[in-house]
Amino acid sequence: MLARLLKLRNVLQHKVKVLSELAKQIRQGGTMKLIGKVALVTGASRGIGRGIAEVLAEQGADIVVNYVSNEQQAEEVANLVKSKGRRAITVKGDVASRTDVEAMVDKAWHEFGILDVLVNNAGIETIVPFLELTDDQWTRLTDVNLRGEWLCSQVFCRRLVAASKPGVIVNIGSVQAGKVLPGRTHYAPTKLGLEALTRNMSAEMTPLGIRVNCVHPGLIDTDMTAWVMKRPDLLPGILAQISLGRAGAPREIGTVVAFFASDDASYLTGQSIHVDGGWVGK
Repeated sequence: MLARLLKLRNVLQHKVKVLSELAKQIRQGGTMKLIGKVALVTGASRGIGRGIAEVLAEQGADIVVNYVSNEQQAEEVANLVKSKGRRAITVKGDVASRTDVEAMVDKAWHEFGILDVLVNNAGIETIVPFLELTDDQWTRLTDVNLRGEWLCSQVFCRRLVAASKPGVIVNIGSVQAGKVLPGRTHYAPTKLGLEALTRNMSAEMTPLGIRVNCVHPGLIDTDMTAWVMKRPDLLPGILAQISLGRAGAPREIGTVVAFFASDDASYLTGQSIHVDGGWVGK
C-alpha cells in the first residue's frame, strides 16, 4: 500500500510539474510541443537514435532509452535527457525478441504510467554482395529491421488500445527505400517494406487513435557512416549526388520525428518522407 501511495504521489508531482511548465511556455511564448509526453526510442544509445532522443527531450518529452549492448552509452543519453529537465530511464532489449520487447514496454509503463510515442529506430546494416549473402545474414537483418519494428509496434499498440489511449508511431527507414546501392539486397527491402508496414498499420490503428508515419534518413554523420565520412576518395562523389551537398546531422532527423510526434501533425498519418538533403530526388 505504501509503495502504491508513493508512486501515486510521484505521478501527481510530475503532473503538477508538467502543468507548471505548460503555463510557463504559454507566458513566454515557447515552442515546446511534447510536454507531458513519454517517448520510447529504440536503438537510442548512439547515432540517429541519440539525436532523436535529444530533440524529443528538448521538446518536453520524457524518454525511454532502449539499447541492446552498450549500457554506458545508453546511460550517457539518459543523463543528457535529464540535463534538459526531463525524466529518462534506460531499458536493455533486442527488438527482434518478443520477450524483450514486452519487458521493455512493461518497464516503461510501470515507470511513467503511460507511453505516448514509439520511435522504431533500432536497425543494423551490413554490405554483402548478393551471391555471397547467407541465410543467417538475411534472417538476422530482416528480423531486426522489419520484424522488429512490426513487433515493437504491435506490443505498443496492444497496450495503448487496452488502455483506450491515443499514441504516435514513427518508423525510421532509410534513403535506400528509394535508391539502389550495392550489397544491400537484404537491407534495402526491409526499408522499402517499412513504407508498406507504415501504411497498413496506419489504416488499422489510426481509427483507434494511433497515428503511424515513417522517416527515411539519407547520409547522416554517425559512427555507422564513419566508413564513408572518413573516405576522401569516396565521400565527394556521394555528396555530389546530394542537392544540399552535405551529410545530415542526427538532430535533423530528430526535428522531423518531433514534428510527427506532435499535435502539429494531427492530420498526418500513413506517410513516408525522405529527409536526405535531396539525394533521392536528384
